[in-house]
Amino acid sequence: MEFLVTGMRVLTTALLAILPIVAVVLFFQFVAIRRPLPNPRRALLGLLYITVGLVILLEGLELSLFPLGAMMAIQLTDTAFIGPHTAIAAGLDWRDYYWVYLFAAALGFASSIAEPAVIAVAAKVAEVSGGTISQWGLRLAVAIGVALGLLLGTVKLVLGIPLHHFLIPAYLLLLVQTQLAPRSIIPVAYDSGGVTTSIITVPLVTALGIGLAGALPGRSPLLDGFGLVAFVCLFPMMSVMGYAQLSAWFARRAQRESKARGE
Repeated sequence: MEFLVTGMRVLTTALLAILPIVAVVLFFQFVAIRRPLPNPRRALLGLLYITVGLVILLEGLELSLFPLGAMMAIQLTDTAFIGPHTAIAAGLDWRDYYWVYLFAAALGFASSIAEPAVIAVAAKVAEVSGGTISQWGLRLAVAIGVALGLLLGTVKLVLGIPLHHFLIPAYLLLLVQTQLAPRSIIPVAYDSGGVTTSIITVPLVTALGIGLAGALPGRSPLLDGFGLVAFVCLFPMMSVMGYAQLSAWFARRAQRESKARGE
């Protein structure tokens, strides 16, 4: 009975998420364009697939990813303690959490590599650029940015530093980097931050932040557990532009060496 109630709740959530999109598409199709829906059977079948997939995704998040992220955060903070929580709650050094930092960086890298939105955008960028921007190069640049962002976000959470003390300097650096980066890569870099925060990365990062904030003494899951997604969104922009800047530098260097050999 409990399983049925949970299933109906998840199905309702999925339908409420999909119906506004369907309503907008149908409104513009029949009212603005004033044409019948092409391939209605195929569209209905696709809608059914989306609904089933979203139900499975939401149920999987509830059953696996959210509890797993919280459990890993609790276990890793336990291994960082030198003794019982009550004995060392006041004297813990931020460097004692190196396993937490390593796990956060590895989790960010792995989740962004597997992120479907990142794969799709990287494939399109490689296609449109004619191969000048490598699909795997872009994916690795995004993954490195997510790993670095989640690492710094975890350090911020452990230290209890306010969020804006990290984000304001980072955005200022991003503005400077935007002025120096090749113009062709800037839109891709800014989109990379958005596509990273998708169906795989966000649940894992949110679960990690809430679990870690709940396990650390003096941290609030509400005040300190959220905000990691902002790091995950920001740092891929910087890493992708850095990747483009390094590629341009290596290209100029190779061109100079080629000219020198030719002379």
